[in-house]
Amino acid sequence: MTAGPAPGRAADPVRTVFFGSGSFAVPILDAVAADPRLELVGVVTAPDRPAGRGRTLLPTPVALRARTMWAPLLQPARLREPEAIERLGVLRPALGVLADYGQIVPAEVLELPALGILNIHPSLLPRHRGASPIQATVAGGDAATGVTIMRMDEGLDTGPIVATTSWSTTGRETAPELERHAAQEGAALLGRTLDRWLVGEIRPEPQPETGATLTRRLRRADAVLDPERGAAELERHVRAHMPWPGSTLATPLGQLTVHRASIAAAEPGDEPGTLVGHGDGLALATADGRLVLDELQLAGRRSMPGAEFLRGQRELLGTWVGSAAPGSRAAVAAEPEAAEPPSAGAPRS
Repeated sequence: MTAGPAPGRAADPVRTVFFGSGSFAVPILDAVAADPRLELVGVVTAPDRPAGRGRTLLPTPVALRARTMWAPLLQPARLREPEAIERLGVLRPALGVLADYGQIVPAEVLELPALGILNIHPSLLPRHRGASPIQATVAGGDAATGVTIMRMDEGLDTGPIVATTSWSTTGRETAPELERHAAQEGAALLGRTLDRWLVGEIRPEPQPETGATLTRRLRRADAVLDPERGAAELERHVRAHMPWPGSTLATPLGQLTVHRASIAAAEPGDEPGTLVGHGDGLALATADGRLVLDELQLAGRRSMPGAEFLRGQRELLGTWVGSAAPGSRAAVAAEPEAAEPPSAGAPRS
């Protein structure tokens, strides 16, 4: 069992380095910077990266926030590079705090702070380790979720558990909504945990192997809605994949992005994979029920409610859709894959 820091009294502010990249990490960085028990001596985040057709360099959400602070900002391409490790060593951190960073932390860095590195992870570990726990929670229809603080080890979200908090889901959350809530809960949990951690009163508990699952980084191909699945699963897919990689169907008119959806019962004659009229709007017939397309958007056009969309695109009724519908513009000339947003799908450790 990995022990916490040696018992004692924490007097002076503890020299702390923060590791993070995505938007989930920003409220936690703010909490660290504002905490009088901590002295923020450095922020480590991913390098600015090209995005969009113009390949403009975009900073991570953490980099944007850190640039408003006085603490040094480090953006190593690889944290295991000797130069990066040396620069961190110069900061003499006694504690590390990590959230949504995006790189595996090597042993040489883990060993720098005497109080270890605390990872704030948005799931109830060991469920949903890895890169996309929030999306997996929504897509899986989990009845409950939470935030875990672990002391990092060399594995992928396998470190011993320091503290947890949990809550019931509503079954209506989108990934961005759940991320915002989890970030606030994570920041609050860190605040409640620090006193006991800094004086060595917490002994981390090893994670159970029972119930362990591993998520991966999402890719553009994960956007495709598969009508061979049920409508309830696809509705969760739409909520889970906001804003990246989205939820798409290939139609004879081009790629159709579904921004909001709901479910309805199947009707006689429904064939999975076809677009059908539903009330005054549009739905996708699936293997189990209908996915009602409440808000959707054709490539190059504005987003609109399903009823408004159908009034101008009635020729889509009865057509088959899929990852590459026969004869569709998407099948003939697929768009180049865009860069994923700086915070999308980043590994949480």
